[in-house]
Amino acid sequence: MRLFLFGVFVLGYTCVFSQDSLVTLVVKDTIKVHSPKKAVIFSAIIPGAGQVYNHIAMPKGKKKAYWKVPLIYGALGTTGYFLVKNQLTQQSLKQEYTNRSKGNILNDKWSAYDDQGVLTLYDQYLNWRDLSILGVGAVYLIQIIDAGIEAHFVHFDISQDLSLAIEPAYFGQNTVGLKFNFNFH
Repeated sequence: MRLFLFGVFVLGYTCVFSQDSLVTLVVKDTIKVHSPKKAVIFSAIIPGAGQVYNHIAMPKGKKKAYWKVPLIYGALGTTGYFLVKNQLTQQSLKQEYTNRSKGNILNDKWSAYDDQGVLTLYDQYLNWRDLSILGVGAVYLIQIIDAGIEAHFVHFDISQDLSLAIEPAYFGQNTVGLKFNFNFH
């Protein structure tokens, strides 16, 4: 009887261990993966969306990125306004010059200028329109680049353990300099 119980115990014991070895544990990483590529794509599709994506991924206690969105839309609105205004003025001057060359009715807005003055104003507003196009493109490109750069720094360590202090230093009687203190804890 003892031998029988011993055999059952040994066989049962090995079966329990053989089943335990089949179980695998899945451990998930606690830090969410944040993609700079996604932030750039979001900002390219909708201006400011990359900054919002970066804001959502930032841990508590870090500087947030959502405050840049009104600045982005303000800059795009301002450059867009000047683009439309300069385009409409340029078209009005072009129409005024073609009307003058045909001998038609003159626009009262441009009546103070002669033909050469209208052409000069036309060139000036044409240049301003081109600069406004560059301004819209620059604001759009800068907000995309900002979203990509900020996405790289979402999980960057900015704790108080890292510090740099610059202080004045005196070396001897007539020598003055700067002292740099780097602290890495």
